[in-house]
Amino acid sequence: MHEHESFFADPKNWVTIAFFIFFILFGKKLWGAIAGILDARGEKVKAELEEASRLRSEAEAMLREAEKSRDEALADAKALIAGAQAEAARLSAATAAEAEASAKRREKMAIDRIAAAEKAAVDEVRLAAVDVASAAARQVIAEGLTPDAGAALIDQAIVQLPTALAARRAA
Repeated sequence: MHEHESFFADPKNWVTIAFFIFFILFGKKLWGAIAGILDARGEKVKAELEEASRLRSEAEAMLREAEKSRDEALADAKALIAGAQAEAARLSAATAAEAEASAKRREKMAIDRIAAAEKAAVDEVRLAAVDVASAAARQVIAEGLTPDAGAALIDQAIVQLPTALAARRAA
């Protein structure tokens, strides 16, 4: 074996030298291209982060607006409920007052009907009493009244006629 080979005789050394020469010649270009790709990727990530930040700000603004709208809608709903409750209470009171007035009208109508029925009954009893008295008077007169007694009864009835008429007008 060769004990001492020269440095340039070993193929490994040539590969190492070629590797360094390649990187010296093309490394700058290769490094520039890789750095450009990495810089472009960095700019793209930065732009995406800025876009994400902008979208987050918009989302937060939309959330605040939605919460504000929700609060306004809730306040409107509470106002509508309060108005509906007040209207229901007013209608309830009006209905109760109307029912009470209707009951009073019906009660008055019933009292008026009762009074009319009482008057009709009293008039009917009076007419029946007059009929009975007339029939009894006819019978008494037909059975035993003399012409002089009949004339005296007629004269007495004529004298009492103004008093009877006055009493009838008062009633």
